[in-house]
Amino acid sequence: MTVLHRRGLLAAGLVCLAAPARGQAVRFSVSGSLEQGSLALGAAPPGSLVALDGRPLSVTAEGRFAFGFGPDQTSTSLISVAYPDGGGDSRGFTPTPRHYEVQRVEGLPQNTVTPPPEVTARIEREAAAIYLARLRDTVGSDFFGGFDWPARGILSGVFGSRRIDNGVAMAPHYGVDIAAPEGTPIFAPADGVVSLSDDHYLNGGLILLDHGRGVSTAYLHQSRRLVRAGDRVRRGQEIGRVGATGRATGPHLHWAMSWFETRLDPSRSTRKAAPAPL
Repeated sequence: MTVLHRRGLLAAGLVCLAAPARGQAVRFSVSGSLEQGSLALGAAPPGSLVALDGRPLSVTAEGRFAFGFGPDQTSTSLISVAYPDGGGDSRGFTPTPRHYEVQRVEGLPQNTVTPPPEVTARIEREAAAIYLARLRDTVGSDFFGGFDWPARGILSGVFGSRRIDNGVAMAPHYGVDIAAPEGTPIFAPADGVVSLSDDHYLNGGLILLDHGRGVSTAYLHQSRRLVRAGDRVRRGQEIGRVGATGRATGPHLHWAMSWFETRLDPSRSTRKAAPAPL
């Protein structure tokens, strides 16, 4: 069977992969916190083809792959692997449920909570640019070793919290906030390519990094951006400075992560549990 034919079978969901016999180990693994809103990392024999619910996944030459669990996902994600030497395995992974906080934020610029009609087109255009950037499926594998925290400071906002801004119910807070003085350096948490570097109405100074395999991270409210779209950055490279631009009450970094359009909690993929204090 050719590689293209096997890939087509996976995409169509027609590969019949029986569970391994009792006592026989599955030849692929999936690691990570395996919670709602988290990034899962997989490893299979090199040359394997991998699918998530019948959708082919990008796999490195070493057999590594990644996928995400949605913030409110309760369904099981089915991973199917066709091995290069024939046969395969299939396993389901159900994310552990999380409880999200309710966070009330006061003192935001009211024009960022209820934007005036004349900026609606700009906000929609900027949201579309982010959406398109997150669709990229490129090579990249440095993030498989875990992400570093991008800035030092105090953890002031958590992922998934139901936000009430200036008394107005908003969309969930899909990111982690790190409070720090204006001008605090922001560093790339893993190798990547700059997909976007721009000033947005709501996000303020924004940088989006493409880490490969559909994984991207975003950095909001910056006072200064030090990289441009198309730049290749290395883990630990300074990319910007903390600020209070856009929808913000004070200087902080809003750090977000996505697997394509699935919003993820970057704090669940870091090497350490909390950012380093200043």
